Amino acid sequence: MDTSLEKATNALDQRPSRDEAEAAVKILLRYTGDDVGREGLLDTPARVVRSFDEFFAGYGDDAVEYLQRTFEETDGYDEMVVLRDIRVESHCEHHMLPIIGRAHVGYLPNNRVVGISKLARVVDAYARRLQVQEKMTAQIASCIDSVLKPKGVAVVIDAAHQCMTMRGVHKPGVSMVTSHMIGAFREDATTRREFLNIISSPSNQSG
Repeated sequence: MDTSLEKATNALDQRPSRDEAEAAVKILLRYTGDDVGREGLLDTPARVVRSFDEFFAGYGDDAVEYLQRTFEETDGYDEMVVLRDIRVESHCEHHMLPIIGRAHVGYLPNNRVVGISKLARVVDAYARRLQVQEKMTAQIASCIDSVLKPKGVAVVIDAAHQCMTMRGVHKPGVSMVTSHMIGAFREDATTRREFLNIISSPSNQSG
């Protein structure tokens, strides 16, 4: 279990009840100046709490566990494995507003590979928490590196932050790109360039 999950588990053990959470939502609705007793808002507190259960499900996920089952029958395959354009849905820990974008994950196997869906699950495990994009990028890369122990790991996230587009400076159309390179991707410029070329090339998918 990663240490961030241990801390999250402790926090989950101390979290308020659903009734208390719904009461807190009612307070926030009153803060907006609206009438919590009007028909349109009667079920809003319950809906908000249910949506929080989905948005922040990552606190109950063990990203390490997703990577435990690996495969060694690769017939000597030792080139990079890249999963690109993984949908990222997270929330900024400063304003609790959405961070929406894409993650690209690559690694150089060292005898073991993992099912590609597991890479997407690792991304979700860290994204579905209150986050800072830089931290999330490093967490994903470090988790893959610590469990699979590959020759290298690369993670790039390109995302738009609603805390920047909906409030503050109000700059729609702006995205933030973060990257974290480990092992061969950091030490070998050719390997890093190959990964960046792969994630930036147009998709050949049809249909």
